[in-house]
Amino acid sequence: MTVHEPSVGRYYEDFTIGDVYQHPMGRTISEADNTWFTLLTMNTNQNHFNAHFAAKAPTGKIIVNSGLTVAIVLGISVIDVSQTAIMNLGWDGIKLTHPVFVGDTLYAESKVTEKRESNSRPYAGIVTCYTRGLNQDGDEIMSWTRTVMVYKRDAPYDKGYFPQAKTGPL
Repeated sequence: MTVHEPSVGRYYEDFTIGDVYQHPMGRTISEADNTWFTLLTMNTNQNHFNAHFAAKAPTGKIIVNSGLTVAIVLGISVIDVSQTAIMNLGWDGIKLTHPVFVGDTLYAESKVTEKRESNSRPYAGIVTCYTRGLNQDGDEIMSWTRTVMVYKRDAPYDKGYFPQAKTGPL
């Protein structure tokens, strides 16, 4: 019998400069997603939650809160870019290039632009990716450059966390 420990994502050694990851999952934004996020973040701009008000704006309808769209595109990229991250180190040049509306489905892809070993943590490396978000029509809705610190494959910190069942192994 072989037991496979839980794992997903890439380690520092798996990243190659120039590689592009088309992240596997898309996410459709609902009205509830937008309203809840807007209220949770105390964003009082009525273009995000008042259809009557937003109808008079240039877009003619509610526009999704850009903080939510950034968070969703970031989340979509985690499986390939930062599943094994210790921490995010920074985002540069966030650009919002196309409006997002309720009902849009977001996708993302990332290109590895830099990598280096950590000077202070021998169990980690630093990876930089350019990420862009796309809607269902292929319109680029946003982009940024993000730098993360990720574990190396032999780092002990993300292993052995799955609990042993008190009733014994399967």
